[in-house]
Amino acid sequence: MNPMFYFLLALTAVFAAKTNAAGPIFDTDGDVIFGGTSYYVLPIFWGAGGGGLTLAPVFGNQCPLFLGQERSDLNRGIPVRFSNWRSRVKHVPESENLNIEMDTTPKICRPESVYWWLSSPPASDVPSFIIAGPKPEAGEEDSSSSFFQIVKKTVGKLDAYKFVFCGEHNDCVDVGVMEDLAGVGRFVLGPTTPFNVVFEKATRTTETLSKTMSII
Repeated sequence: MNPMFYFLLALTAVFAAKTNAAGPIFDTDGDVIFGGTSYYVLPIFWGAGGGGLTLAPVFGNQCPLFLGQERSDLNRGIPVRFSNWRSRVKHVPESENLNIEMDTTPKICRPESVYWWLSSPPASDVPSFIIAGPKPEAGEEDSSSSFFQIVKKTVGKLDAYKFVFCGEHNDCVDVGVMEDLAGVGRFVLGPTTPFNVVFEKATRTTETLSKTMSII
């Protein structure tokens, strides 16, 4: 068959992927968010509700580390980076499966265990915690448990975002925060209020890049 036909077919597929891709996510400066750049995930309302993201052990076990929220709103916590969305756009797209990586190096557990994973399959009556795991590898059977989406929403008159996990049948469940017995906010899927957030650029100095994470 004519090679030109294959070229046009490939070009059409790329164009269709870009055309169907969702709009970009924006940070607090109104700039488009791109992969490879670090951003703090902050609650849209500051105050007694806590600060940014952290990782901490739970149930008396050091590993795995669980995703949580800083208790103080003065602490921006650990920034995140986004990667591995299917569309070929450069910006981080809204409502599309992607991987989320904590931009830090843990002092305990494996250093590469910084990607968001579900601790168990979603259930209607039991919360599923979000834990830090290894980088997802293509072809792994359970890699679907490492994909989350960012969905835009309006809170009052303010623009915000929330994280959701979407199953095989596109049944999406909100990510929320639930306090454990120690008063630490843990990120879960399940019967809880969605965690409404904004994204702020992280200032990454040499000190920040070389800093390892302290466990709360």
